[in-house]
Amino acid sequence: MLNKVIRDNQEHFPVVFSQVSECLQLVFGVEVREVDAREYIYFMVSTLGLTCDEMLSSGQGLPKASLLMLVLSLNVRNGDWAPEEAFWGALSRIGLCVGSEHCIFGESRELLTQVWVQEGILEYRKVPDSHSAHNEFLWGSRAYAETSKWQVMVFLLRVNQRAFRSFPLPSAEAAREEDSAA
Repeated sequence: MLNKVIRDNQEHFPVVFSQVSECLQLVFGVEVREVDAREYIYFMVSTLGLTCDEMLSSGQGLPKASLLMLVLSLNVRNGDWAPEEAFWGALSRIGLCVGSEHCIFGESRELLTQVWVQEGILEYRKVPDSHSAHNEFLWGSRAYAETSKWQVMVFLLRVNQRAFRSFPLPSAEAAREEDSAA
């Protein structure tokens, strides 16, 4: 990173590295830990307590833990379950559309309704007492074993806090100007 990304501005490395580390934790659920400061050796550790990340034959992981935290947060916000439509609406807002292949997550319907259901991470069932074909998602036994509603809420708050910082509040003067224009 020093040689390729911030060549002539290496004094900014600590700030850049801190921001990158925070983004890695929020997006992929991994923490960057220092092994050797002189040699710039670091390793990544899962911070979400989830074991849903698949390993490729090359040893590279495909991080799905942060997506799972988003999915589980939909259940927490809806009172332990969420209708299928709520999931697809939320996932489409982040670019995961039913029927289309994502480079990291694959096909989202298959991931949620088959892979994570088979692994016990989610339950996918028909809505009780529903006359039409409405389904819902619930936490599976493995999700309860590997994380908690508290951890999911903390993760969600951290993501929201990061997004909030990305869009700073207007100054008091700008707010007054907006109020006077209204």
